[in-house]
Amino acid sequence: MSSPTERNAPWKGRKQGSGRRPGGRPQPVSDDWIWGWHAVEAALGNPARQAPDRLLATPERARQVEGQFGKQAALQILDNQLIARELPQGAVHQGVALQIAPLEPVALAEFQPRPGAILLMLDQVTDPQNVGAILRSAAAFGALGLVLQDRNAPTFTGALVKAAAGAVDRVPIARVVNLSRALEELSDLGWRAVGLAGEAERTLAQVMDATPTVLVLGSEGEGLRRLVAEHCDELARIPMPGGFESLNVSAAAAVALYEGSRGR
Repeated sequence: MSSPTERNAPWKGRKQGSGRRPGGRPQPVSDDWIWGWHAVEAALGNPARQAPDRLLATPERARQVEGQFGKQAALQILDNQLIARELPQGAVHQGVALQIAPLEPVALAEFQPRPGAILLMLDQVTDPQNVGAILRSAAAFGALGLVLQDRNAPTFTGALVKAAAGAVDRVPIARVVNLSRALEELSDLGWRAVGLAGEAERTLAQVMDATPTVLVLGSEGEGLRRLVAEHCDELARIPMPGGFESLNVSAAAAVALYEGSRGR
């Protein structure tokens, strides 16, 4: 019987490595150490992943891993302190850690513009905890994927993967050199782009419908860069009748994804 992670894995049936960009090696999607139960569970259940190099677990977690995924050749049973020695200081590993090759990004063309489909694009959102929280919301609301820039975006270290609680292995991630050109490519593929901006005249509720939509979120403080905003088909705001000026970008992403799911 397959695990919930395997049944829901967005890469099911896709050959590993098909997200490699022409002309060069893409930036890895995740670092080589993953820790925390939900993150490790999702990685082990993702058929696009290679076999792990090392799998460290306490006796209790080892039984849980093998009960769910079968015998693991890379499994080493250690106590909590010995596992912690292999990881960055302060890593909350919950009794399990995985050393595994990173995922490769997907190509933009792999995102199919189905009616109601939602993509997220982040413009210079650099805080790993925010990106991890955004990935969790993307998985929860059924977003088709996440688009990040090669620069001005965090690398997918173990801490970010832990914050995402398994969503790194559930939400396909594309890395691009230039967000404006990526929006042009997505437009040619059948997507429209809606940028979140506090100064926009219309609200998200007025803008969102069943059209395949890329939701573009900028960094806190700076918001969307001018060229990125100009490449959006429409700008929209989140109404805040309480009078507060702005939301944390991960909270704004959750609100936007909820509004998009209502349109579906």
